[in-house]
Amino acid sequence: MFSKTGAFRHKSIPAGVEFFNSLKKETNWKIDFSENGNDFTTENLKKYNVLVFLNTSGDIFDEYQKKAFQKYIANGNGFVGIHAASDTEKEWPWLAEMIGATFKDHPKVQNATVYFDKSTEHPAINHLKKKEVFKDEWYNFLKPVAKHVNILATVDESSYKGNQMNTKNHPITWFHHFDGGRIFYTGLGHTEESYADVRFQKMIKGAILWAADLAQIKKPSTKKWTNLFEGDPSKNWDVFIGAPHATVKGLENVDPKSDGKNAAPLGLNKDPKKVFIFEKENGENILHISGEIYGALTTKQEYENYHLKLQFKWGEQIWEPRLKRKRDSGILYHCYGAKDAFWNVWMSSQEFQVQEGDLGDYYGLSGTLIDIPSEIKEGEKEFKYIKNGDLNPFSSLQRLPPNHCNKGFDNENPHGQWNTLELISFEGTSYHVVNGKVVLALYNSRYKNSDDEIVPLTKGRIQIQSEAAEVFYKNVQIKSIRKLPIKFEKQTN
Repeated sequence: MFSKTGAFRHKSIPAGVEFFNSLKKETNWKIDFSENGNDFTTENLKKYNVLVFLNTSGDIFDEYQKKAFQKYIANGNGFVGIHAASDTEKEWPWLAEMIGATFKDHPKVQNATVYFDKSTEHPAINHLKKKEVFKDEWYNFLKPVAKHVNILATVDESSYKGNQMNTKNHPITWFHHFDGGRIFYTGLGHTEESYADVRFQKMIKGAILWAADLAQIKKPSTKKWTNLFEGDPSKNWDVFIGAPHATVKGLENVDPKSDGKNAAPLGLNKDPKKVFIFEKENGENILHISGEIYGALTTKQEYENYHLKLQFKWGEQIWEPRLKRKRDSGILYHCYGAKDAFWNVWMSSQEFQVQEGDLGDYYGLSGTLIDIPSEIKEGEKEFKYIKNGDLNPFSSLQRLPPNHCNKGFDNENPHGQWNTLELISFEGTSYHVVNGKVVLALYNSRYKNSDDEIVPLTKGRIQIQSEAAEVFYKNVQIKSIRKLPIKFEKQTN
């Protein structure tokens, strides 16, 4: 629990420390307290699952401490920011993006009505009613709260007086996944009374459990499908756009030496060329990917033990640097870590290849490994999936073993027709299913963590790629599973 201040120091910090001391006794958690930036070293931070910023403020880190903090988040750890955490290192873009907003000003302390989105079933707010009244200092932010966060609570501006953001939707509490870490922030926590309020205490405890990956938000139903394209897609997805190829027109400052992967990415939810757009067709959301710039449509949530089902078809447009190559896209799963780990645009992940003639192939990206029943015939250069074949390792850590295995057979529909793709993922086993047939079965999914250990990889975010070809996706549905579906398991023997 970190409470260093370089600007305004809240009088409620001692009350917050007292609350965390009581939490330490109640839970037997190991909780250390610090106001020393020198504690932010790579080695020291390895001891902790979660960092809590309790009303930190101002500039409090040097460049080495910032790098250690960034590495800590990238290693898959948790962060809980309370109140003035958003008033910390305001000139550091990474921290502003991680927290999701930057403090601007506030009215006087007063009661206000707060509405909670109970649909997420987030452990930080499960105990709260949909409508609650809190007394606090209601923060306004320099810019609208970032699109990539998941809003858990909004404050009703009509219920209090003074400086406001003048919006019907004034976010005050949220969570998200960022650069591999689990991030929670609440604007509550200004007053000493806050830390004696059981509602607030349970919120922070639930937030810490979630940030430590010990408590989960609502999972998809096991009985019915959840359509991830239904309603407002931005509630379920983020866009990340990579580096424009040197040939891309209509953008400023395009690197003339860019091959589409060796230059700076445009970034999170920055899509000036509208690479990813949703179009309505018979009342249904269709994702139209132009392919002009490498990019990813990324789920805001992580998923584990699920059945994903969707439809896709190819368009006609193709772009550099793949004008003379097969049309390409892909579904990346078990995505973790930095947004730009691979080619400055995709996360470390396992890949269900979506490419003309190669639908269902496997690729490993940036640190992943997996085992596949496969063989490589004499005179051939690549492995191919074969039922009941020898279980061979595939790795993205080095050239041998390779990071690619071909599907067992082709089951793709002709160009321009819709294909149904299904990804079955359960406890490290995956099935790549094309138009009802398992074309590849994969086992023992794992990755190399920050401590250079090879450990299981069974969950993560899901990405849909833009990779220089026009493509359409629709009817993207997901549901939880408790075992591998028998009809697909039989196909793999």
